[in-house]
Amino acid sequence: MSAQRPLASALADYRRRFDRSWPQDIPVESVRFCVLDCETTGLDPQRHRIISVGAVAVVEGQIELGDTLEVLLRVRFNTAATLVHGITRSETRDALDEPDALAVLLDYLGDGVIVGHHINHDLRMIDAALARHSDDQLLNRHLDTGELMQRLLADGAFGPDAELTDHSLDGLCRFFDILPYDRHTAPGDAFLTAAILLRLLRAAARSGRRALGALLQAAPRDG
Repeated sequence: MSAQRPLASALADYRRRFDRSWPQDIPVESVRFCVLDCETTGLDPQRHRIISVGAVAVVEGQIELGDTLEVLLRVRFNTAATLVHGITRSETRDALDEPDALAVLLDYLGDGVIVGHHINHDLRMIDAALARHSDDQLLNRHLDTGELMQRLLADGAFGPDAELTDHSLDGLCRFFDILPYDRHTAPGDAFLTAAILLRLLRAAARSGRRALGALLQAAPRDG
């Protein structure tokens, strides 16, 4: 993938999309959810870096296979990360520099609602990357599938006897009988999370959570 345009230009357009935020009462069906996963060299946003980003949109209760993103970032080669994420040294040579990758990501996200499993880690990594090149942070609203799952279990959305002891992405895949194909790659994990999101949105509707405000988390992502 070649660089699309300078990060400063992408940031200017990105900020303009948030002149008016999504209203709390907007129907879920009207929202573009951007289901996102970042594969990283570690967990510390200051010391570690994003290796790759995968994303797929969910609109009107469907996974939009024509609205996807896959970006590989050029980082110092890390053998341990390669074992987990399956990214080779030759692939990283064809990757984008961090500012160019961020520009591509912002163009893709727009003002969509970002969704992920344990999404706060991904958001902190992206914000740290943005901070290295600008004074900006992500402005998007966000939704964590793990937290939404817990709220829906408390609602009784899956029946009075439903239990979940493993709240990992693999645990939710087992709960919903989703085959965990292509795990530990950014596009693969994003698609699995999107499949989980579809189940959660249907359950949320059964529980009366049909507006965006009834889904979104309010917890900050600092720390």
